[in-house]
Amino acid sequence: MDRKSYHHGNLRQALVEATAVLVEQLGPHAFTLAEAARRAGVSPAAPYRHFKGRDELIEEVARQGFLDFATRLEVAFDEGRPRVLTAFLRMGQAYLDFASDRPGHYMAMFESGVSIAGNAQLAQASERAQGTLLRAAEALASRLPPDQRPPARMVANHVWAMSHGVVELFSRGKPGGRSSVEPAEMLESGVIIYLRGLGLIPE
Repeated sequence: MDRKSYHHGNLRQALVEATAVLVEQLGPHAFTLAEAARRAGVSPAAPYRHFKGRDELIEEVARQGFLDFATRLEVAFDEGRPRVLTAFLRMGQAYLDFASDRPGHYMAMFESGVSIAGNAQLAQASERAQGTLLRAAEALASRLPPDQRPPARMVANHVWAMSHGVVELFSRGKPGGRSSVEPAEMLESGVIIYLRGLGLIPE
């Protein structure tokens, strides 16, 4: 990335994009603000016009990641069309695709240790993504009598954890990636077994 990247005044976004690449290459804890500035083609002092420090910059990378992530989940679920289960499983693929397409943002979101609760805009973006999965879990449970429905947030959190586990163990070149089962197949089969165990889908 060079000075042409922000000659229209978009230095803030140039720094975010440079940081996402650095996080992907070096990990969320190894990059420095000075290196982000160098990649963006500016002086080491320039980032301080837009960010108080390194943590605030990586929080912005995470925030933008959550917004894209939430949009992908919403598009995948599509309000449960044409069938809720089909739509629910599409969300799992969207999760894996996001982690593959935007690894720097994914790592900033989930592996950097940023305080989501301490940043209102970041928290809002994260909640939007979680909200989509929560609505999907509620839609799956709607076929059951109210007193037989498992807590929707529990279901959403379990599926989120399962998705994250598949990414961490079997995607992005991790040691477990040598599995003979594709990550998408592993996630889908695991989710189906889990949902069936809760009675959310028929045998």
